[in-house]
Amino acid sequence: MFINLFAFVPNIFVNYMNSIDTAYLERCISTLDKAFGLLQQSKVDEIDYDMYRSACVKEYEIIIEQCGKLLRKCLKPYYHSSKAVDQLYFKEVFKQCALRSIIDIELCERFLEYRDNKNNTAPDYGVNFAQETLLLLPKFINDAALITAAINKQNNDTP
Repeated sequence: MFINLFAFVPNIFVNYMNSIDTAYLERCISTLDKAFGLLQQSKVDEIDYDMYRSACVKEYEIIIEQCGKLLRKCLKPYYHSSKAVDQLYFKEVFKQCALRSIIDIELCERFLEYRDNKNNTAPDYGVNFAQETLLLLPKFINDAALITAAINKQNNDTP
């Protein structure tokens, strides 16, 4: 005799299991925002400037990866299997999210540029990479918050 144990699980518990937790992403965005603010208050020739710049670059990279990871989870209901989503290339995740109106096309394009900046300049990890990245940060912080909002909206729209 087969007993369906999931028949007794309340719907609220099932929905909780399917929701995407954005707490870590939100924390990273707050950390980046704070580090960037402190960086702007520091003098270029001080050690504090180097510390805050390094923190900004690290958080920038973490946020890009986290956005991709969480958007991948948003796509799972649109595919026949989780494996199909897991096989998507990083940039394809953003394109598929734009195609399905999870994020808008302009936000998708900007994130593809952020990813290119990370991949093209990160191997040297020199001052040039940091300076190029710092120029992107004001818009990037706002865009990362938009990604978080899109993920949270997806959580609320999921039955």
